[in-house]
Parts: sequence; structure tokens; C-alpha cells
Amino acid sequence: MLKRGALLPYGRQSIDDDDIAAVTAQLRGDWLTQGPAVAQFEAALCEITGARFAVAVANGTAALHLAALAAGLGPGDVALVADVTFVATANAVRYAGATPVLVDVDADTSLVNLDQLERLANAHAPKAIFPVSLTGSVADLAAVQRIARASGAMVIEDAAHSLGATYSGAHRSASCAHSDMAILSFHPVKHLTTGEGGAITTNDAALYQKLCDLRTHGITKDPARLGQSEGPWYYEQQSLGFNYRITDIQCALGVSQARRFPGFLARRRAIASRYDAAFRGEAIGVRPLRVPGGCSSAYHLYVVSVVARDGESQSALAARRKALFLALRDRDIGPQVHYLPVHRQPDYVRNGLSAGEFSGADAYYAGCISLPMFPAMTDDDVDYVVAAVREALQE
Repeated sequence: MLKRGALLPYGRQSIDDDDIAAVTAQLRGDWLTQGPAVAQFEAALCEITGARFAVAVANGTAALHLAALAAGLGPGDVALVADVTFVATANAVRYAGATPVLVDVDADTSLVNLDQLERLANAHAPKAIFPVSLTGSVADLAAVQRIARASGAMVIEDAAHSLGATYSGAHRSASCAHSDMAILSFHPVKHLTTGEGGAITTNDAALYQKLCDLRTHGITKDPARLGQSEGPWYYEQQSLGFNYRITDIQCALGVSQARRFPGFLARRRAIASRYDAAFRGEAIGVRPLRVPGGCSSAYHLYVVSVVARDGESQSALAARRKALFLALRDRDIGPQVHYLPVHRQPDYVRNGLSAGEFSGADAYYAGCISLPMFPAMTDDDVDYVVAAVREALQE
């Protein structure tokens, strides 16, 4: 049996001396929070995505919550959410008091099923639609936007996995070319990290102002927006907001990471290409998740699916996926599964939020497994993972 001697995880941050120096300089400066590094990081995000505005917040879940609130979601409203996602996407709808209706995905891409999305949009008249750009590939946002506009819904792209990806040829994920808002996450396994952190991008000035207010208690000091002024200290809470601020310490790291982002993205794509060459066209029992035509994935994750045998049940397929998962762990590889479909979560079942037909999500989940994917991986690391997969499948 292959043994590496040290765990190779599915994801890992990349921190260098420049990142450490940037954080150290911030700690020695005047601002730890609510200072200029936040705006600098937001400007870097606008440069990467092409969006007009970016609002940096405490984490990706906070970004989803604020986007839901800025969209006006509340009690009595419905939002459509792709079923294969981290639970935070659907939870944000519930935080706002609205009801998430889950939408199936295509099994071979894990992206939202457009036919079912359109049927549910016609049936529910949603106030918002949350397409999830999963693993690094982008949902068909132009099609999602057409469906949303027909029902009067806003589009909020969950782009936590797809910073740097393009779709329909030239459009950038989180550019808001076909969405009203997009959210990003900067958890350590993402494309760039601030430790924890997130952001919302938009091209709409009114939404931008609303998001800025919601991030900081609903408070403004802008003289042009105050009802009165009692002096330079005066401020007003004009709406109910939250303390979802990100710190300057985190943003100093984010600015440094943003400078390295092109290299991160290029290395992820090179790793994916090496995996593709090893797994595609070879009957070894797994196949890479399909990247949609016209999309250039950012490869937050590299997912393969265990190939179902003729007549094999999903439970039998899931058992073979589990065996592969455990075999890779025995070989010092830390794979992961992304994700358990939301409709299977006990809290969603218990609260009557799991109704629907989810054959695509269930088929995807039964066979999917995420292999190591992070910029610091060497070609030898990639080759070791490939050899370990082959060996495990031959057992």
C-alpha cells in the first residue's frame, strides 16, 4: 500500500513572508478595525471581479445574510436555492425570515437544474434566486437571470467557490453581469484568505449603500443623510443592522493575498489539468466533474465521481465511494465530500423544507469525492494522489 508519511489535505492556505509582513505592519499601525485597509481590500476585489462595488464583511455567511436582507427578503417571501451547497446559502434565507425552496442540480456538473428552476419560479413567484457556482464552475447565470426577471426576482450568486472563474466566454464570476449581488468567502481553503471573511459585490449603488449600512448596525454619519446634526460626533441608526465588520488586520492579509491571486489561480488550473490528463478517458472507475461549456473553472475543489456500474443502486454506489474515501485516508490523503444535499439535512426535513424531486442531487452526492487541490501542491503530490486513487480502486 502506498504511504506518504504526512497528510495531504483537500485544501490548505498559502501564507508567505509578504503576507506575514503585511499583517505585522498593520498591527504596528494606527488601525486594527474600521480603517483604510478595508477599502483597499474592497478595491482589490473589484479589480479581480470587475464589479463596481464590494462590501467586505466578517465571513461568507454574513455576506449571504446581508445580501438576503438587501434583497428585501422577509416573512412570507420565497427564495429558490440550489440544493447542493453548503447549508449557509439556504440558511441565510431563513435568517431573513423567508422560506427557501430547494432546486435540484445536474448530476454531472453539480450546478442548478435550469428546467426545474424555471418550473419552481413559475410556481412560487420567488423574491430571490440563489444560484451556486460550485467547485469553481459557474452556473448558467444568463439563463438564471432570464428566469428571475420573468418572475420579478433578484439574482444573488453564491460565488464562494468561483473567484477568478469565467463563464459565457468572458464574464467573470462575481462581476454581477447577470446578477444583482454576488457573495464571496475567504476561508483558508478558498482562493485567497483573510482567515475568516467574506464580501458582497454589486453594480447597484442603492444596494451598495444598503449593504454598507447593514454591515454596521444600520448607522450612518454621512451629513447628507442625517435628519439633523447636533455636532461632529452625531450619528443615526436609520435601520436595523448588524456588526458584521471585517478587521483591518484581516484586510491587510487580504490585500497581500490579492496580489498573489493570479499565481494561485494559475496553479489551481495547472493541477486540475494534470488530474484531468490522468483520469479522463481511462476506465479506472472515477470521472472528473464536468465543467460546463464556455466556463473556465477556478477549481476551488477538484471533484471526481465514482462511476456507477450497470444496474447499481445509489446505496451501493455510496458504499463504494465511502470505501474509496477511507482507502485514501489510509494512504495519507485527506479527501472530503462537498456537499450533503441540503434537502437531506435533519433540520430541513424536520421543518418541512425538504419537499421536491432531487434525483440529480442524490446521484451526484452518492458518488462525489473531493481530491486535494491547493496551490502549494507539487506535481509529485498530484501524481501521488492519482496513484493512490488507482491503487485503491483496484483493491
